[in-house]
Amino acid sequence: MVLMNILLLEDDPILSKEISHFLSQKGITVSTVEDGSQFRDVNERKSPDLYLLDINVPGINGLEICRLVREENKKTPIIMLTAYSEINEKRHAFEYGADDYMVKPFHFDELFLRIQSIQRRMGEQEGQGDVIRIDDLEIMESDSQVKRGGKTIDLTPKEYRLLLLLAKANGRTLSKQSIAAGVWDAQLDSSFNTVEVYINFLRKKIDKDAAVKLIHTRHGYGYYLKSE
Repeated sequence: MVLMNILLLEDDPILSKEISHFLSQKGITVSTVEDGSQFRDVNERKSPDLYLLDINVPGINGLEICRLVREENKKTPIIMLTAYSEINEKRHAFEYGADDYMVKPFHFDELFLRIQSIQRRMGEQEGQGDVIRIDDLEIMESDSQVKRGGKTIDLTPKEYRLLLLLAKANGRTLSKQSIAAGVWDAQLDSSFNTVEVYINFLRKKIDKDAAVKLIHTRHGYGYYLKSE
């Protein structure tokens, strides 16, 4: 199973055409735009299952587009495709709501694998209907909603996946390696830094204003979710 409708923001016409052709061979429909302003116009007419965003594009850059998309849409996955490989650039992308980050040049087969991974995760979330409760935290798997103290918490798909992984561990400590494999389906060089970044994102959203902290670090081992 693959995602059927992708919106690609890429200002390199050759690369845009190559990506579109490759994904079309996999049964995916790809709509392409070359600048941020055009992206917004096309996005209003489409209902993409996933966004592929280059950062350095004319008009509104890809990071800003990512932020704008997330303001209105918390669910649809976003993969950044960019020549920027510095950790700060990646951190900004994840802070703005990106779910994945691929540095150019990349293999198209790897891009397709990551798309499949995201779709599989979304399918798992949609097909589950249990409610997980830890202290006053509620995770509704049927619609991927999260509440704490009755207040809805907006999470990106990757943040939700990480929270769900920790919750289903039933208080066990999960290593960075297992979290990277469970959430990103990959053992990438940057995955361990990414795990730390996302743990901090979750703490700000889940624990910051709560008297009881649920997300804990076991130094030298990993992270766990538990009411203590």
